[in-house]
Amino acid sequence: MGSLLQLDDICKRYPGVQALKAISLSVEPGEIHALLGENGAGKSTLMKILAGVERPDEGRIVFAGEERRFASYHDAIAVGIGIVFQEFSLIPYLNAVENIFLGHERVNRFGLLNKRAMRDTAASLFARLGVNIALDCPVQALSVAQQQFVEIAKALALEARLLILDEPTATLTPTEAALLFEVMRELKRQGVAMIFISHHLEEIFDVCDRISVLRDGAYVGAMEVAGASMGRLVEMMVGRKLEASFPPKAASPSREVVLKVEALQLARGGPVNAFELRRGEILGFAGLVGSGRTELALGVIGALPSVRQSLQLNGQPVRLRDPAAALAKGIGLLPESRKSEGLVVGFSIRENIALNNLGKYENSARLIDHGRERESVRALMKQLAIKAPGPESKVVNLSGGNQQKVVIARWVNHHCQVLIFDEPTRGIDVGAKAEIYALMRALTEQGYAIILISSELPEIIGLSDRVAVFNKGAIVATLEGSALNPEQVMFHATGSQPHDHLH
Repeated sequence: MGSLLQLDDICKRYPGVQALKAISLSVEPGEIHALLGENGAGKSTLMKILAGVERPDEGRIVFAGEERRFASYHDAIAVGIGIVFQEFSLIPYLNAVENIFLGHERVNRFGLLNKRAMRDTAASLFARLGVNIALDCPVQALSVAQQQFVEIAKALALEARLLILDEPTATLTPTEAALLFEVMRELKRQGVAMIFISHHLEEIFDVCDRISVLRDGAYVGAMEVAGASMGRLVEMMVGRKLEASFPPKAASPSREVVLKVEALQLARGGPVNAFELRRGEILGFAGLVGSGRTELALGVIGALPSVRQSLQLNGQPVRLRDPAAALAKGIGLLPESRKSEGLVVGFSIRENIALNNLGKYENSARLIDHGRERESVRALMKQLAIKAPGPESKVVNLSGGNQQKVVIARWVNHHCQVLIFDEPTRGIDVGAKAEIYALMRALTEQGYAIILISSELPEIIGLSDRVAVFNKGAIVATLEGSALNPEQVMFHATGSQPHDHLH
């Protein structure tokens, strides 16, 4: 049997950049084919060409034995290619059923909308995905994870022969991701081919058959998953070995307490938590999704109301009623969703970095000195290695890693002493992750104190000097030294008791 899909010498240019350089690859029927590469490697551009959203400048697409020229997304759908986009393509005020069948509505023999058939199909798709989603609720009222499942159901409803999944697990919990992988395996058994894009390499080994790697818009090579190693894949993706993704921890950590949370209670009857954050350390907040890690951090800065808040900053009692008060005292938050909460994506790098600190650039006439502002931002871009043409570059055009650095630069510019990083590497490629890790450690060496909230256990253990483990909203253990290992973290996070031999 021949390949279901064959891409030959696909090229794509944009003004000033060659996005794709003669890329050729194939996908077999019933194969789950991983497409790997750093942000900016060309993965999404290649998939948009395959889905008819973009058109190639050169090269050819052969699908199901015929050469195809897609003028639109509908052309790709018509031959059996579906895509789950990285950026959701849902209409926010329509419900799940209306979104799933938008553009290919079911009609009865009289040509009228068959709403019952569409509802029944949507319900069966969600049952197949193992999720419970209200069919009549506008999708804008659903959680991000639920919206992702609507996007996946939308693609499944097309009964595609080739399904493109662009970062489908980025917003899913491990349990939800496992459900998706079961659906993918069932589709594979039915002969559906899939192209799977993910930054989580462990997912590739879990669910994929073969891997193609792109770097800087060029095809690097392909290999069977059975013969691949994590180290080899990383080397192919970034063009260099990453022997040490995690920088070395401080040899002799400081004992000086910057932030002392003596008591913090978010809801009446809820747990009362206490912890200390020391100068120059990374304190990890670990726990299962929903364990209360982010909520406690938001309570510290006054973004969530608390019934009890007793804090000391540099030995002095403080009351932080809202994030503005926290920022005034030198505590900055890098939120989990950098695009919707951390950045104004339509603004430039300069505007984003200076946003909370405009008074710093006022001249004697109380006007903003944009020249001084621009020079300050240029120095921060150099210090944090933000890759962009200059301070006026729009943030929307940056990679995820560089967007994250812009948020960090804003708080460095504000002379914060405490930085709270909430899922700092979500949706960031492996090379950019290493840069963010090195930057976080460099900040601690300059005296910053960091709270790291992460769902990735290797990240928590590899970066943190100490780890506070959460279970049901409470800190149940603080681990350091030899006790800081995956077994201990998971035992406490799940509410189990560590076995004696693990002590």
